[in-house]
Amino acid sequence: MAAYACPKCGMSVGTMTFGRCGRELVHGSLTIDGNAVHISKCPDGHGKIESPMCCGEDMTCAV
Repeated sequence: MAAYACPKCGMSVGTMTFGRCGRELVHGSLTIDGNAVHISKCPDGHGKIESPMCCGEDMTCAV
């Protein structure tokens, strides 16, 4: 998984794994009410979380 980074302060978050299966989460997105929401999801379909936040904004991930 590519690292998420904060565009304001430069903080970054590296690899995250899903607790139930230990698989590395992959970057994805959902469209909600016409807006793209960045997520990290289990490649085996076990679940997903919203992307990390920093400085009050979603951190970005170069894919």
